[in-house]
Amino acid sequence: MNYKIAVIRGDGIGPEIVNEAVKVMETVGEKFGHSFQFVDVLMGGCATDACGKSYPDGTAETCRACDAVLLGAVGGPKWGSDKPAEQRPETALLNIRKDLGLFTNLRPATMRKGMEDASPLRRETAEKGFDIMMVRELTGGIYFGKRERYQTEDRGQEATDLMAYSEMEIERIGRQAFELARLRRKKVTSVDKANVLATSRLWREVMHRLAQEYPDVTYEDMLVDNCAMQIVRDPSQFDVVVTENMFGDILSDEASQVTGSIGLLPSASLGEKAPGLYEPIHGSAPDIAGQDKANPMATILSVAMMFRYSFHLAAEADAIEQAVDAVLSEGWHTADIAGEGAPVGTKRMGELIRAHI
Repeated sequence: MNYKIAVIRGDGIGPEIVNEAVKVMETVGEKFGHSFQFVDVLMGGCATDACGKSYPDGTAETCRACDAVLLGAVGGPKWGSDKPAEQRPETALLNIRKDLGLFTNLRPATMRKGMEDASPLRRETAEKGFDIMMVRELTGGIYFGKRERYQTEDRGQEATDLMAYSEMEIERIGRQAFELARLRRKKVTSVDKANVLATSRLWREVMHRLAQEYPDVTYEDMLVDNCAMQIVRDPSQFDVVVTENMFGDILSDEASQVTGSIGLLPSASLGEKAPGLYEPIHGSAPDIAGQDKANPMATILSVAMMFRYSFHLAAEADAIEQAVDAVLSEGWHTADIAGEGAPVGTKRMGELIRAHI
């Protein structure tokens, strides 16, 4: 099969980790008989430097013409909050998610063999293992709500951010969670703050209605603060965790840390028709950019998700994931997970994974 991939290398370590992921794709293509056409797309701080805005005209159109999108990382202090919105890389991320209709964000967090000592969890907890699929609603909530900042007479500056959700938005992300659970261990945990927030009470009502359509799936509600505690106490209790945009952003980063490193966590952003967007959940790490220190595993595992969810090529996805597990089991680690051992660099880690494939 032939596939066309939009490649957004981005800022900081983005180009380095994407380079290794592209090489892995080519290796998989050679083994399984696929070919890939890569289309470079400029987005992020590098786009601001090149053309004055982080999300250049035509970005979404170029991506829509491809079968999938691979993104490295965007952002950095050079393009911080003092810059106009159109120059900030975070604006580009929100825009591409909205324009491509990517309302579902999948973030798996797994305790991989050989990573138990790198996890901050107690040894006996880490050894139990866990495999969580975080399902985050991606195009609604407070990140996309109306923002206001204004001056008051008696209290100085005030600011408001509106969190809004519709039944339709909640139902479509909830249905995604239940369908995924049917392919896994058949349990859904819906996370909200229904004891305080009106949006969460609506969220819970819709999720309860959906749960009745899936009697084969065990369902539970959990408040977000309790969920944050339970991820640290016993992550093995979770299967599929579904939640709104901001809660999902925070909880998935927490889940990444109990795996041993945020450098291991991939993600997939999916819509109903648009090409999926695949990226590591970590940032651009400008402090180590260009030093061959970055962990490329999250980006490489994002490619595995691309094969699984956009191309429906399970064997190819399995080959990548098994190669990553084999390398970790052999004790090869990058600096973020090396502990007292000698780390390998970005390029060497990519070589090791390709050799196992």
